[in-house]
Amino acid sequence: MALHTWLLYLTAVIGLALTPGPNGLLALTHGALYGHRKTLWTVSGGVIGFAVLMALSMFGIGALLQTSANALTFLKWIGGAYLLWLGFQLWRAPPLQLEAPVQTTGKAATSLFRQGLLSALSNPKVILFFGAFLPQFLDPQGDLWLQFAVMALTFAVVEGLVEYLLARAAHRIRPWLTRCGRGFNRSCGGLFALMGAALPMAR
Repeated sequence: MALHTWLLYLTAVIGLALTPGPNGLLALTHGALYGHRKTLWTVSGGVIGFAVLMALSMFGIGALLQTSANALTFLKWIGGAYLLWLGFQLWRAPPLQLEAPVQTTGKAATSLFRQGLLSALSNPKVILFFGAFLPQFLDPQGDLWLQFAVMALTFAVVEGLVEYLLARAAHRIRPWLTRCGRGFNRSCGGLFALMGAALPMAR
């Protein structure tokens, strides 16, 4: 993967990691409930789940590229349209309503890990999203699985770091999301729409 492509991918991944989703909200909640150290188990489970879904998406993309030389272009435009649709949905989404939990510590690490893992794996939209997002940065002439390894590692580090920071700042972020949530959703929705419009045309 070329450096400029990776930097573009890194920028997009940071924006995506900041977008509210089930695993980010789970890390936020567990951070408030159990503390940021125990929430590392939740974050680890989610990151592993995302890596599995990325591998499944990449396997499907690789199989499609073997059957058609024009498949990547097709995937880019379909993926761009999907990202535009996600941006529109997020723009219209109401602010998050989060209840302040009571502090507790009695939760096993394995249970937290399992919750993070299942939260990632049980969301079928994630596979569709990766199927739309990853082709935007692929070079069909390069080593597909090396590119996947770079993208998966980058995503895992960024997503894990953002979720951990959410867990650490849970008590501060919760009221801010309630107060400024609609503007935040519109900013993230605009980011999705911008990616959906621009990335398919990038070379």
